[in-house]
Formats: sequence, C-alpha cells, structure tokens
Amino acid sequence: MHAIAAYQYETLQVSVTENIATVTINRPEKKNAMSFKVVNELIAAAGHISRDKTLRAVILNGAEGTFCAGIDLGDLNQPKNQAYAFWQLIRPWQSSFQQVCLVWREVPIPVIAVLEGYCIGAGLQLALACDIRVSHPDCKLSIMEAKWGLVTDMGLTQSALGVVRADTLKELAMSARTINAEKGQTLGLITHCSESPLQEAQTLAMEFAERSPDAVLASKRIINAMYQQSGLTLYKEKMWQLKLMLGRNRKFALKKARDASIEFAKRQFH
Repeated sequence: MHAIAAYQYETLQVSVTENIATVTINRPEKKNAMSFKVVNELIAAAGHISRDKTLRAVILNGAEGTFCAGIDLGDLNQPKNQAYAFWQLIRPWQSSFQQVCLVWREVPIPVIAVLEGYCIGAGLQLALACDIRVSHPDCKLSIMEAKWGLVTDMGLTQSALGVVRADTLKELAMSARTINAEKGQTLGLITHCSESPLQEAQTLAMEFAERSPDAVLASKRIINAMYQQSGLTLYKEKMWQLKLMLGRNRKFALKKARDASIEFAKRQFH
C-alpha cells in the first residue's frame, strides 16, 4: 500500500488509484475551512507524496462540493492558537500558513486543484499554489482577507506570480470582491472550467502519467523557476500581517463586516 494512503489523517481523506493520489479536505460541516489541524496534515501529506516515487500526479479537492471556505476563524480565535499564529509571523523562516500552500509547488509531480462551491481566502491561496486549477463554473472565488482588515500572507507573492496580472491581483485583493470561476478564468485564476471538474482533473492526471515522470518534473521545476521570488517577499507578507493584526483599523474591519455604517480610522501606516 502507498504510504500516503496508509497514513491516518483526522481532517483529510487520501486515496491512490493507478498511481494518482487524491487528497480531500474533509471538514464539510465547516465548508472545509482550514483549521490548524488541516494545515499540519496537508503539509504532512505533501511530504508523504514527495517521497513516493511511484506516484504520477495528485488531485487536491474538498469534500461534499466545496473546496475550502478560508481559514477557520473559530479555530484561529482560540487564545492558544492566536499565540501560535503570532509566533509563525515573527519567526524568521516560512510560516506554516505559507508552507501549507507553497509545499505543493515543491511536490515533484503535477498538482491539480479541483474547485467547487467556495474557494476563498486561504482556499484560493492554496489553489493558486497548485500547478493547475479545474473549477466548476459556479465556484465562488475571493481574496477575502481585506474584508477582515488583513492581508494575504500564505505565499501569494510566490504562487500568484506569473498566474495573474499584477493590476488584476491588486484589484481583487484590495476589494475582497467575490467572483465566479468563469470570471476567474478570464482573469487567469482558473485553468479550466468544467461542469465535471473532478472528472476533467482525473483525465488530465492520466494524460500526465503517460509521459516520462522525469520530464514532467523537469517541466514543473523550470517553469516555476521562471517566476522565482526572493524569500524577502514572504517576510514582507508576514510583517504586514503582523502590523495589521496589531493596528487600530483591524477591529473596525471586523465591525464593518457586520455593520456597513462603521467607518475606519485614518490610515495608520506608511
């Protein structure tokens, strides 16, 4: 049995068919929101996949028709987890929130995200770190962090480079607007729209499996190298997030999400 399938996960379902792994975020009662446990288990799953040289592709999806509705705010707001999140922001290397996305860029086989239902916030950042995104046309997409007075800090400076134009990315990040996948495909966020996204992803995975696994790996590595960013950008993600979390307008953003009449204080940072 493949090690990836034999490993016992609490928040993921993992299977292997014809050397293609399928990793499913399995928290449907939370619309597959990304808890701290999901973060740690996705990182572990990527490690198991990377070490298995018989695998030819991986499909990443969510249970019961939803990819991922962002960070689990209930989990994040627990005092113990807030302290852990602050530590992740101040430590000098990649945070686990960056790693859970960027680790899929390092997996030595194609990674195909299957998007349905909601793909917002952390979910969209995870999807952008995959090699290919196949989505149902009605899937809702959003870089939503600004709605909560925060900034994207899960490796977007690496994963979106070469995928989405800078002006488009700024507009989506600054507005926190929600769009459907058909619009997302026009903007470059989505590779393919399909009424049967999982089936199309499986067909793509089988097509990749027909090629030399070393040639497929080389293709992934050299194309990723075209859009390599300095690690300094990841540091800036973390430092800006820390400033926003400690800033005065963060609390107004949370209130404004419930009451549109709330006004922000004047800009605090330069």
